[in-house]
Amino acid sequence: MNESQITRRDLKPVLVFLSGELIAVPIPLEREEVILGRALEADVRVNDTQVSRQHARINAVRNDDTETIEFILKDLDSRNGTFLNGRRVRREKLSNGDKITVGETILRFDLLDEIDREYQRQIHRLISHDDLTGLLSSRSFFSELRREAGRATAESRPFCVLMMDGDNFKEVNDTYGHLTGSKTIEEIGFSIMTNLRSGDAAARFGGDEFAAFLLDAELTQGLVAAERIRTSIETYPFSVVSQSDRKNSHHITVSIGVSSFPDDSSDPIELVEMADSALYRAKREGRNRVAAYRDVSDEELVRDLPPRRA
Repeated sequence: MNESQITRRDLKPVLVFLSGELIAVPIPLEREEVILGRALEADVRVNDTQVSRQHARINAVRNDDTETIEFILKDLDSRNGTFLNGRRVRREKLSNGDKITVGETILRFDLLDEIDREYQRQIHRLISHDDLTGLLSSRSFFSELRREAGRATAESRPFCVLMMDGDNFKEVNDTYGHLTGSKTIEEIGFSIMTNLRSGDAAARFGGDEFAAFLLDAELTQGLVAAERIRTSIETYPFSVVSQSDRKNSHHITVSIGVSSFPDDSSDPIELVEMADSALYRAKREGRNRVAAYRDVSDEELVRDLPPRRA
């Protein structure tokens, strides 16, 4: 049997990223025609400046003689070409395990059963998430942030970036030990996630530093969400792991900086830097507080805050 043909129902065609921001992610090829490219509307979006907006296409073609499905890769007159196993191609039939290169990104064409697909998903999760908190890694966060900035630009939607850092966290390790310190970081991550909405994203940048972005949020709405996170952490009974310590819990606070898209900047990296600058202003002003990169007028507060419930 030709490996580019499907005859078993349990095998599904996928593209697996072998490089780039989505490394190890299996993308199912569920349509008869799938477009690879840099455009937001591409079926498989490749965030790579060397990739054309519509770079290549994969078609599922039924072979009536053999009653099988073949997958055909076709270059769409891309600027830098489409390569299959290191060779530039215009149109070529795909076989299981073939490596497709577009720009600087490599993808592998695979026929996987459900066990293999779940394995790939778990590998991606291990790569893209922080082990301790389950939040995104900093690399994955920037990938998601760039993707959201692209969507927000195309659809004229606002969003906010939050940078968060524990106040005097070293004292937790010094007082209760590193096991309690690790448990505290885990519980801070949990507190952040429980105060975010579906679609928002949070990450651990390292140590006790965290980040998040909030979808469809003006600056004042971002400040409200940040204050909710700050209050939640201030009042949370953090676990003390050491059994020799009579205290079962301890308390810690965080400082948070907020920046907004597009009012502060439309560049995602600059937004993080601005939120980080606001974070350190909150630290300088006394810690355990929220600070914005720019001042918010009373008119903005009235306009953007949700109405009070009766």
